[in-house]
Amino acid sequence: MADQDAEKRVAAVVIMAAGAGTRMKSAIPKVLHRIAGRSMIGLAIDTADALSPERLVVVVGHQRELVAEHLADVAPHVTVAVQERQLGTGDAVRAGLAALPGIAGEIVVTSGDVPLLAPETLLDLVAAHREGANAVTILTAVVPDPTGYGRVIRDGEQVLRIVEQSDATDAELDLAEINAGIYVFDAGTLTEGLSALQAKNAQGELYLTDVIAHARDAGHRVGARVVADYLQTEGVNDRVQLAERAAELNRRILTRWMRDGVTVVDPATTWVHAGVDLAEDVTLLPGTSLEGATSVARGATIGPETTLIDVEVGENARVLRTHAELVVIGPGATIGPFSYLRPGTELAENVHIGAFVETKKAVIGEGAKVPHLTYCGDAVVGAGSNIGAGTIFANYDGIGKHTSTVGEHSFVGSDSVLVAPVHIADGAYVAAGSTITGNVGPGELAVARGQQRNIRGWVARKRPGTRSADAAAAALASTETTEQQTEEAGE
Repeated sequence: MADQDAEKRVAAVVIMAAGAGTRMKSAIPKVLHRIAGRSMIGLAIDTADALSPERLVVVVGHQRELVAEHLADVAPHVTVAVQERQLGTGDAVRAGLAALPGIAGEIVVTSGDVPLLAPETLLDLVAAHREGANAVTILTAVVPDPTGYGRVIRDGEQVLRIVEQSDATDAELDLAEINAGIYVFDAGTLTEGLSALQAKNAQGELYLTDVIAHARDAGHRVGARVVADYLQTEGVNDRVQLAERAAELNRRILTRWMRDGVTVVDPATTWVHAGVDLAEDVTLLPGTSLEGATSVARGATIGPETTLIDVEVGENARVLRTHAELVVIGPGATIGPFSYLRPGTELAENVHIGAFVETKKAVIGEGAKVPHLTYCGDAVVGAGSNIGAGTIFANYDGIGKHTSTVGEHSFVGSDSVLVAPVHIADGAYVAAGSTITGNVGPGELAVARGQQRNIRGWVARKRPGTRSADAAAAALASTETTEQQTEEAGE
């Protein structure tokens, strides 16, 4: 493995991420917008890491503090370089190169807003660069609509120059092969070319593409590698393109999982983040969204209408119309419909969580059931226990949260309130409608409710003239008639 990494390793990768992204119309820097659960700059770093670079530099500019803070969190191995003013791609790479004094070897330059770029494409580009003994190798693509892209001007296999849209002639604008903005440079050629850049163009910027012409004038070889999958070269400049790239990346993620043995019933309504892990024979039903570092084991069924965020799902579990975050769901568990599992919930094997149940920091043992209409927060429920409908684990006293426990094979009757902290021991019962404020011992029945008292004639006195009073009077009259008839029959 070490030898393989050495073979593909490059001296450095420079990722351009300094642009303002004004068309995004956002307070968030463009490269921090997320696709498939990752920021675009995070995806770009993942792709660059496939080259095992000795140095990885991200050039920041607009809202640099936000971008640098994010990089420190998701990619602490990255070196941050600052482009003080946005004077073009050439100036951006010059800023990146300033963070690499004395660098020698191959330098790959890419962008932080090309989320579909695959690691294999970068590896192939570097291989082509080496095979051709080039000083510069450019990634290109033939696209249906080249508007806005720099056009590749060729002399056979060699590239003469790149001409930007605003500087191109009508004949050059008719060319369909475009510059993807991704390159491999010999460090010396890049350094010389950047030092010679001048802003002699309609935009008044320093174009990195002018290094191509400089390299040609110096007699160096400049090659190109055409990527057949042109969508990999498409960037993001506004929210429309962000949504388009997100949908395409999701389609590719789902395709990969389906080919690996996952059933996706409706790909159009199923979303899976890049960090999700799925086993064979998992089934994803319509309306499912798997996010973050969610993992789903073999044979589990998720959905429909389910969102799981950083959730671990065991084998053959069934999760239906549920929202869950930072939760562990054991093998064979059944969840839903309409369940809400909050962080800290841990469900053992064959647990059943039913309709309209909310859990939070709840550890529920093997085979236990919380079937419906329950709040189970800060709770430990033992194996085989049953929590009746409408039960509330009252965990908050206005100052702090407290934990209640229910032992193994215990039963809590419907409409009960367990006022934390209390302990219901193994094999104990709580009568329906009880409010439990003290511990219950093994095998005991706890009854904590007021004695029933029926007050005769209350409706007639307190609610006269109402429909209730009329109904009660009619019922009483009917009862009296029935009793009288029974007495007469007895005589």
